[in-house]
Amino acid sequence: MKGRIVVLDELDGRQAAALMVNGQLQDLLIDPPDDRPGPGAIFRTVVDRQMKGQGGVFVRLPGGRAFLRQAKGLAPGQSLLVQVTGFAEPGKAPPVTRKLLFKSRYAIVTPDAPGLNLSRAIRDDDERDRLREVAHDAMDGAADGIGLILRSACLGVDESLIAEDIAAVRDLAGRVLADTSGPPELLVDAPGAHRQAWRDWAEPAPEQVIEAKGAFAAHGVEEAIEALSRPAVLPGGGALWVEPTRALVAVDVNTGPDSSPAAGLKANIAAARELPRQLRLRGLGGQIVVDFAPMPVKERGQLEQVLRAAFRADAVDTNLVGWTNMGNYELQRKRERLPLNEGVAR
Repeated sequence: MKGRIVVLDELDGRQAAALMVNGQLQDLLIDPPDDRPGPGAIFRTVVDRQMKGQGGVFVRLPGGRAFLRQAKGLAPGQSLLVQVTGFAEPGKAPPVTRKLLFKSRYAIVTPDAPGLNLSRAIRDDDERDRLREVAHDAMDGAADGIGLILRSACLGVDESLIAEDIAAVRDLAGRVLADTSGPPELLVDAPGAHRQAWRDWAEPAPEQVIEAKGAFAAHGVEEAIEALSRPAVLPGGGALWVEPTRALVAVDVNTGPDSSPAAGLKANIAAARELPRQLRLRGLGGQIVVDFAPMPVKERGQLEQVLRAAFRADAVDTNLVGWTNMGNYELQRKRERLPLNEGVAR
């Protein structure tokens, strides 16, 4: 199955979306359980108590608590707006921020960050001028201090569609920002998997969008998800093992039957290119430790270049920390996906 195809279906009774590129599963979104607020959800909360030594404060949600790191100047009982930034580890409070973002297919409204900005992926000067004019008109009358970023999906899109999208997200932001008083309440739910796919997989535009019961089985998504329970096979017969634990995600690279001196670097480069996809599909974040196959120390620089290029193209923020004294490689990855083993019964 060639091309870029979005497949919309359900997994375990919850919305799910899969991005297939030339027959390979590239991304997977699954709605979290009802008791797990997803990234992007906006709450009106009440400040609870500061956590000495942890540099933050707990805030009360309608059905629990969240952890806010920006605690300076806050007092217990104070009402404020926060947005969920990621999933928490089991038994911990989800992380939240006071820096709200309102995202849509074509635009991002940025309270407290005024100005009109365009994605750097839009390079044509005439197109940038056209979009600036659309943005300026659509934001006329917006509250002071509210800014706008036009996303790369705007490229070549009809002006009326962009203006309508901006107006909708601008008005939503205005309503939420005015709703600061009262008990803890969910003001904006996190986007469901189908809506997030429509919002975030718009560029480049898919050749086909398929929405149907059983679409995952018919288009190879179920088979691809099942394969995630096994090691990923690398070119040349090597393998990439990805094993989450409570403390970290352990990754092991094996060379397979090839025992030549060049086998280690070859397997490691293949693993570095594949690692972002494997972490993304499995929904894994936090501390990640990679035990690469043995190779000369002088070849580490070449491998690091491949790693940087691979994660630069990935949508999830990842910090490449570097090599440990024992020769492992450490990464720190944002927990903005629900781990697959928590979201799907396999």
